[in-house]
Amino acid sequence: MKFDYDLLIVGGGINGAGIARDAAGRGLSVCLVEQGDLASGTSSASTKMIHGGLRYLEYYEFSLVRQALKEREVLLSIAPHLIAPLRIVLPIFPNMRPAWLIRLGLWVYDHLGGKISLPPTSTILLKDSKEGLPLAPGPIRAFAYSDGLVDDARLVVLNAVSAKNHGAKILNFTRLTSLKAKTDHWRASLDCAGKQISCTAKCVVNAAGPWADIVDEMAGLSHARHLVKVQGSHIVLPKLYEGDHAYLLQNPDGRVLFAIPFQEKFTLFGTTDTPINGDPGNAHLNASETEYLLQAIKRVFAKDFKKTEIIWSYSGVRALFGDPQKKASALSRDYELVMDPPGNTPPFLSVLGGKITTYRSLSETAVTKICTRLNKSDAKPWTAHTPLPGGDFGAKKLEDLIAEVSAAWPFLGQKTASRLAHAYGTLVFRVFENVSKESELGVHFGDGLYEKEVQYLCKHEWANSAEDILWRRTKLGLHLTISEIENLKLWFLQADFP
Repeated sequence: MKFDYDLLIVGGGINGAGIARDAAGRGLSVCLVEQGDLASGTSSASTKMIHGGLRYLEYYEFSLVRQALKEREVLLSIAPHLIAPLRIVLPIFPNMRPAWLIRLGLWVYDHLGGKISLPPTSTILLKDSKEGLPLAPGPIRAFAYSDGLVDDARLVVLNAVSAKNHGAKILNFTRLTSLKAKTDHWRASLDCAGKQISCTAKCVVNAAGPWADIVDEMAGLSHARHLVKVQGSHIVLPKLYEGDHAYLLQNPDGRVLFAIPFQEKFTLFGTTDTPINGDPGNAHLNASETEYLLQAIKRVFAKDFKKTEIIWSYSGVRALFGDPQKKASALSRDYELVMDPPGNTPPFLSVLGGKITTYRSLSETAVTKICTRLNKSDAKPWTAHTPLPGGDFGAKKLEDLIAEVSAAWPFLGQKTASRLAHAYGTLVFRVFENVSKESELGVHFGDGLYEKEVQYLCKHEWANSAEDILWRRTKLGLHLTISEIENLKLWFLQADFP
């Protein structure tokens, strides 16, 4: 019997998209289904960092940190448009972790992952320094170390684009409604925007993140029985300080928080760790999280903020695999790949836990397991050295690409040229192909967002609404006025896209 797909992937977050990319590139026929938009769950609600996880060293998770640091280097090389080096300042506060312990941890962090391309740790005397200027009195010195900053939602989407380029079928706004095991395959029923369809697959991957327990239950399995759901919330405030560096801030409860430059005009601050039991789709910043974050800012920065000054907030639910009796901040960010032995069911792989930094190595390991079960072991890993779409710069730097975009379409302006180069990389020349003058860009919705780009996102990146455009394909929802956003919504009601 011929089945529709080798692989059905449930979940269009970073792990699902990464597995789809890897599997399709190894020659498997792949279908990915996502109940909402791509990256509409946890994967667009991260702290926007590609990092080794400095604080995980406190929990002796050396293997996880080593793997994450190695992956940080890989991702910097295959997605140079989406991931940028980030310098992080860690002020030393009295009565918290001692300076010698932090410095030891940073020495380990600099060396644990092998050869690194980012600058190593340095010491900063905060008095009269730009790094010390925005801070409240207290810390005298700080350490500065390196990690990476990422556009998380676009990382998901471009993995899906790569998967599609290798033949994968990507279905967002498609809900899995039933899953039945047959002798040698799975039969799935899907609700695709109200249209009922079914398909067969030799193997199913449960990459549903905080919904993994529901998908497991559909399959009659209990892989996700130890899943712990933890809400992480972030707030966006007016710019707290000048400079492109971030801060890692110690809290009296032992947790750490980040303050990160965001979208030029803002500072991103988070995250929280709040265990939840309800529907992950209802995650939102609550009153206690708001107070916790604002108090942390007040404790560390000279500038104070009120709740009314929060410009935007977002929350996501991390599905962590571990002991529910532990504090949420102490739970491992490592992942588990659980597959039933041959003979129990057709192959079914549950992806539990994980972090955005290690998604590629997770995907590689997952697909290798699947290929072994499907007798396709000759299909070799390939994603570590192949750029994501738009990342094929060669010897060029991102600054060179920005200059090329500015020269090709000078009417866009430097700010928009920079945004486009970061978002699309070399794909920007496909987005605006055959455009030689501004009038050919169509409607201008505001802040450099033109109809031409919106049409591209609908046709090639599965955008379905103004929200998809403004908060996941871009972050222009922070920059457009209310009337400009309404115009974009009206366009979607009237246009032929998608």
